Amino acid sequence: MRSCGRKQKLIAEINITPFTDVILVLLIIFMITTPLILQSNIRVNLPSSTTGQPLQQARQISVMVTNEGMIYLDNKPTLRKTLKADVSKLYQANPELEVILFSDKMVRFKDLVALLDIFNELGIKNLNIATKTE
Repeated sequence: MRSCGRKQKLIAEINITPFTDVILVLLIIFMITTPLILQSNIRVNLPSSTTGQPLQQARQISVMVTNEGMIYLDNKPTLRKTLKADVSKLYQANPELEVILFSDKMVRFKDLVALLDIFNELGIKNLNIATKTE
């Protein structure tokens, strides 16, 4: 009952081509979705400016003020009372700290001045106000 002809040789190798295809697809999916996840979900309608330039510093923190008066420190909600202590800790750890203030264009001016007073009391010299360029 033997078959005529040659015997088939047993292949003992693992075919990794399907595995590689799956890994490459996952890599592409993660490369596309990661920037979307890292984007801030806080919407602030920035005022326009014609002379604005992007900043590139080693250590920056962002302070956002929404139209409703909510304050966010690096995309985490905070209160005005605790903002000073939080920024003070960061400033003591890095004296070259740069603060970027994102404020909705409809925020009351007195609220902005209160935040600027906090940064002035702490001695922060690198303070920038974010705008969108036209």
